[in-house]
Amino acid sequence: MSWDWQVFCQDTMDREVVQGCFGKGGDITYLDWILSAWGWTVSVSLLALVLALVLGSFIGTLRTLQDRPMIVRLGNAWVELFRNIPLLVQIFLWYHVLPSLFPVLRGVPGFALVVLALGFFTSARIAEQVRSGIQALPRGQRYAGLAVGFTTFQTYRYVLLPMAFRIIIPPLTSETMNIFKNSSVAFAVSVAELTMFAMQAQEETSRGIEVYLAVTGLYVVSAFAINRIMAFIEKRARIPGMVVASGAGGGH
Repeated sequence: MSWDWQVFCQDTMDREVVQGCFGKGGDITYLDWILSAWGWTVSVSLLALVLALVLGSFIGTLRTLQDRPMIVRLGNAWVELFRNIPLLVQIFLWYHVLPSLFPVLRGVPGFALVVLALGFFTSARIAEQVRSGIQALPRGQRYAGLAVGFTTFQTYRYVLLPMAFRIIIPPLTSETMNIFKNSSVAFAVSVAELTMFAMQAQEETSRGIEVYLAVTGLYVVSAFAINRIMAFIEKRARIPGMVVASGAGGGH
């Protein structure tokens, strides 16, 4: 078996090796292509992560409201809906079905629809983690906040959520890394991310080993970078003496 890493220096049109490996004057090499695909993967993942964190935190908080059974049921329905449908099916629903039902979505780029699908899917999992984190706190935390005159919103803002998020940082780290891996399904609707690049480049060059090894390395680098960032956040947010409750997590 012989490997030919110069495949990444080839022009995508005439297959000639380009000096410096980067295309010039509008030419594109496979190295240019894979870096562009990596950019799409990172963009999809980060935007979906922001959406998932905002929605997941909101829905997860609603599910812990006391004396609000209807709101809790709506939050539960959101979680059960989005976490019980396979992500690939959700991608197809957003891309093929919803634009037929809602004409306003017909002009939305596939990239944005993938961000919505991945963000909503992950929000259900984060909502479960936020709910677990809040409910893992002693009830006295809530009552103490109310006893000093905080409103319900202020009790969540200043007492419950800061503690709950410290508890759920480890499962959030896993979910954040998963979102990079799950972004690979975007190839199914022709978003030019890493998996789609790998499939097309392998067909054009017949150098599947080099292409898939390079793509695997970029996925690992992306996920590991997120892991280190979350580890830094966890270290900075840690409170000496605070024990992480074992009940946090979930989101399956």
